[in-house]
Amino acid sequence: MDRRPRRHLLSIQDLNDADLRHLVARSADYAAGRVRPADQLRGLVTAVYFRRTSTRTRTAFSSGALRLGSHLISYGPGDLQLNTGETVEDTTRVLSGMVDLFVARTADPVAELRAFAEQDRMGVINAMSAEEHPTQALADLSTMTQRFGRVDGLRVLYVGEGNNTAAALALALSRFTDTRLYLRTPPGYGLAPDLLAAAQGAARRTGSAVAEAHHMTDLPEVDVVYATRWQTTGTAKPDPDWRRVFAPFQVDGAVLAASPQAVFMHDLPAHRGEEVTAGVLDGPRSIAFDQARHKMFSAQAALEWCAG
Repeated sequence: MDRRPRRHLLSIQDLNDADLRHLVARSADYAAGRVRPADQLRGLVTAVYFRRTSTRTRTAFSSGALRLGSHLISYGPGDLQLNTGETVEDTTRVLSGMVDLFVARTADPVAELRAFAEQDRMGVINAMSAEEHPTQALADLSTMTQRFGRVDGLRVLYVGEGNNTAAALALALSRFTDTRLYLRTPPGYGLAPDLLAAAQGAARRTGSAVAEAHHMTDLPEVDVVYATRWQTTGTAKPDPDWRRVFAPFQVDGAVLAASPQAVFMHDLPAHRGEEVTAGVLDGPRSIAFDQARHKMFSAQAALEWCAG
């Protein structure tokens, strides 16, 4: 068994600037065919553990690992003895003796994944926690790189809940030079204050900006309009009237018209008629399904990097 020290990808904030740029560029290189799968993970075993539903991320990591030559073990929500009371620490001691890479979607606090990462024999990748979805951000910025040839200097309008996708996007985009991220979130559903502050702090260092507002007036002209589904995976909203609060934050033709050159992105799954109209999602300016394809390339980059 290959026992090189492994790295972990739990949060964008854990990456230094060079590693973040490398992961985005490597994802884009896989997407463009400049780097081809060639047994980069030959002889390694990748375990994929998903407690929550997933189409794109689970398939991306499974397919990506297999294409890179890794063997694959897949766990569903009821497969590990965590369900019967075994501790994360004991589970980690066992898995890290048999598995090289561990990809987990929990939709629970990232602290649990940090407990899995208290060792360097098994690389741990956050495939979505309650606070952040870091590999989604890698896919997003890889998609932007392929479309625009760069991330630096891009202007992005994000519309919807300040969820884990928004957090990862803000934390990643703010680390590039002279970017602008405009978050338009419903009142009471903004980005977590600590994560917003972290993104704004990074933006000040890079000459970028992250701004949040809770209305859909005076929209800026941008390069990318980004929407996410209103009902975040694995969560429920305490307000029974939340749809009324979200209704003004639909991305329709008028929103897209405010940025005549912009492309449309969406982390999917999408609910046409809620956060986005069918005309926008299925229209000629939408790159949402190409963005979904980039999840496999970002998964490959993350797996390769964590394998060391």
